[in-house]
Amino acid sequence: MLTDVLDNPARAVARLISGLGKPPQADMRQELVAGLRRVLDEGHASARALLAGPRNGLACAQRISATMDGVLACLHVAATEYFYPAINPSQSERIAVVAVGGYGRGTLAPGSDVDLLFLFPHKQTAWGESVVEAMLYPLWDLKLKVGHSVRSVDDCVREARADMTIRTALLEARFLTGDKALFEEMVRRFNAEVVEGTAPAFTEAKLAERETRVRRAGTSRYLVEPNVKDGKGGLRDLNTLFWIAKYAYRVEDVGDLVEAGLFDAKELLMFQRSEEFLWRVRCWLHFITGRSEERLSFDLQRQVAAAIGYAGRSGQAPVERFMKAYFLVAKDVGDLTAIVCAALEARQQKRRATLSRLLGSFSKRRRVRALGHPDFTLKSQRLCVVDGDAFRRDPVNLIRLYEIASRDDLAIHPDASRLVTQSLRLVTPQLRNDKEANRIFLEILTARRSPEAVLRRMNESGLLGKFVPDFGRVVAMMQFNMYHHYTVDEHLIRAIGVLAEIDAGVLEIEHPLANEIMPTVANRRALYVALFLHDIAKGRLEDHSIAGAIIARKLGPRLGLTEGQTETAAWLVEHHLDMSTVAQSRDLGDPKTIESFAAIVQTLERLKLLLILTVADIKAVGPGVWNGWKGQLLRTLYYETEIVLAGGHSVIERKARVEKKQDALKERLADWDEAARDAYLARHYPAYWIKVDVAEQEKHARFLREAEEAGRTTATLVETDQFRGVTALTILAPDHPRLLAIVTGACAAAGGNIVDAQIFTTTDGLVLDTISVSRAFDRDEDELRRAERIAAAIERALKGEIKIADLVAQRRAPPPRGQTFQVAPEVIIDNVLSARHTVLEVSGLDRPGLLYDLTTAIGKLNLNIASAHIATFGEKAVDVFYVTDLTNAKIVSTARQLTIRKALLEVFAFWHDKAAAKPKAAVRA
Repeated sequence: MLTDVLDNPARAVARLISGLGKPPQADMRQELVAGLRRVLDEGHASARALLAGPRNGLACAQRISATMDGVLACLHVAATEYFYPAINPSQSERIAVVAVGGYGRGTLAPGSDVDLLFLFPHKQTAWGESVVEAMLYPLWDLKLKVGHSVRSVDDCVREARADMTIRTALLEARFLTGDKALFEEMVRRFNAEVVEGTAPAFTEAKLAERETRVRRAGTSRYLVEPNVKDGKGGLRDLNTLFWIAKYAYRVEDVGDLVEAGLFDAKELLMFQRSEEFLWRVRCWLHFITGRSEERLSFDLQRQVAAAIGYAGRSGQAPVERFMKAYFLVAKDVGDLTAIVCAALEARQQKRRATLSRLLGSFSKRRRVRALGHPDFTLKSQRLCVVDGDAFRRDPVNLIRLYEIASRDDLAIHPDASRLVTQSLRLVTPQLRNDKEANRIFLEILTARRSPEAVLRRMNESGLLGKFVPDFGRVVAMMQFNMYHHYTVDEHLIRAIGVLAEIDAGVLEIEHPLANEIMPTVANRRALYVALFLHDIAKGRLEDHSIAGAIIARKLGPRLGLTEGQTETAAWLVEHHLDMSTVAQSRDLGDPKTIESFAAIVQTLERLKLLLILTVADIKAVGPGVWNGWKGQLLRTLYYETEIVLAGGHSVIERKARVEKKQDALKERLADWDEAARDAYLARHYPAYWIKVDVAEQEKHARFLREAEEAGRTTATLVETDQFRGVTALTILAPDHPRLLAIVTGACAAAGGNIVDAQIFTTTDGLVLDTISVSRAFDRDEDELRRAERIAAAIERALKGEIKIADLVAQRRAPPPRGQTFQVAPEVIIDNVLSARHTVLEVSGLDRPGLLYDLTTAIGKLNLNIASAHIATFGEKAVDVFYVTDLTNAKIVSTARQLTIRKALLEVFAFWHDKAAAKPKAAVRA
């Protein structure tokens, strides 16, 4: 059937309705639609076969487009010969059916819109209106998404002049069926009256449109859930390049771009390979989802990788290898964009730099010449090489190009970037070990002026990965999790950018401690190198921190670091996760936590360096990952550890600090009589005085007194904290083992996401807990209303007015049929981390109500929770509980530990896919 439609639409239509005689039009249309439905199904099946067999995405898209061409040809035959035949047509009763937009290029994805232009010579006639309807109704019956317009030739010319979107659609207009002479007239007038002399304006409009689109879809081409169609480095970028080239160079086919001098043969092949790959991904997205899905989300990445045929290799999962290939293609598309822009500038089809930049070029030229490098010059106010042999004469010029750009704040001309990419074979072991080349690279890496931008340019040209081969291994490498927003190379470069901002002192409000101590560090260069290398060993079978430290010890001397600087950089790489882990998942009020961390850090210099590196690392993970709460945790850990490293003894220091805190609170409570103040001070254990600052202690004191005067044993206090990005819920209630489970359940039922819990018990049997939940609203008024609802639910639950288990069950979503991510649940029971408590570290796949389920299980095990620390890394939850048994003793019995382990793992059992990895457990006595 498909072959008939493609070869002879008229004969195909005759066969479809041959048995009907002269039935009513409705029956004819119904029969036609049924037949064309079979044609479309057959066409899609053959297109999918091309995708699965030869694995050719472009051929798949072209087959779907050709099938649609046949369907439209059949509908035109049916409309003009069977439904509304023109016996003696007038000059006005002519129609051309034209494919425009994406369909005009002769490519369609399975779920794409079908964009059509019904072209008439003059004003539409009654006959023309009937023909258009006779073609559109069957298309709608076929459930196709049709975008159509009805215009005369004059309309097309007039509207194309006024609207760039219409102009772009007509630029790729393709004749389908009907009156071809009419279509040719439209093309002739479009070229003569619209295109002629307007290439610069069109180019500017398309590039501006691209910038807007990219901002909307995500500014980085290395976002881990990219938009295949509209994202940076996606299909629309390739379309834009060809639109501009077609408009400016008057070419009809991509292959013509070599003859036009825009691409060389290698770059044309890059364009064609990129286009085919992106079409392959896009078509699979549509086939797998059954809809027009353009975002390559985590849940679809595995499926597309499997459909294309990727397998795991060298410690990388199939999905990670597939996404690396995707990002490399996106990088190639970026290179092609730069090439086209350079060619357009050379032809003056793209606007040059502004007048202010033009005037500034004279001083820039003098600076460049003053550097004593005759191989460099300015071209169109951009840094360029004097000729094509500049890198062959001296391969160090490959690195020097970026040093000059960084030092003099110069843009690099696309011709120079293009030549760098073409000269990568010059990056030999000899160049990698050249002292001057490494000195220059270290200057670039540690520059106070925009090292991030320069490193990104080096990476996009391919030079960075060639000069530092270990970095080349992580270029375009993604990590298949929800925590990291960027590929590994992009994360490393962004981290350097954050560090440079701290170094420049521009982040004082957001990172006050890092900003304060940065000028005091003695190993600034080692810090930059360590941050550049901290994740460079990702994707290997061994632990990336340990493997990264080995790389740092190898690379440090090559870059010119001293032995001491190299060892510092290696230590930072090996321990780059320690401070974040301790801050977010350990009890910072426990002396053992601080003493253990101080034993790892050993020196105040290392503590400073590790704090700054940790801040830059977390902030570079992605938008929204860093918040003030994490900043406070890191600052607390820093200050507590600083005391020990400065020579103070934690126990002695803590006793003095407790007394100091108590004296400070007494001053704040000057309106209380002395007996009341002394009685209140006696109600708290030492841990309370260490963990809570004096301002909070005063609020707690007045909160407890107000509750007692009101005769309330259960009360709540709500406060917002914009800097930390949390809302604090303080809860006063009689102590009992399941109290935290009730509180976490009430939060879960009310939609509160708990990020930390400070748990204090008073000497007279009350609990004073502070639960920090992440903010849901920017405005304090909205956030306070939400927090009051959560607080009210907590009070009602503590008073027994509502059954918390029922509330949680109502809100809890059913377990999904399949999980995008698999996180093996793990339980670690540790009696070393704390002198007084057993530490339970529970990790697994995060979900709503998990903390409630865990605290409920712990309560049923008759364990007291002294403190809880909640951390979430994308899809992975890491919850740590400091517990004792009911006699306030550690859990030392092996049998009891196994019971705890079994109960906590069962919390995850219901939610875990049967194919998930086997749970792990560890016990440290």
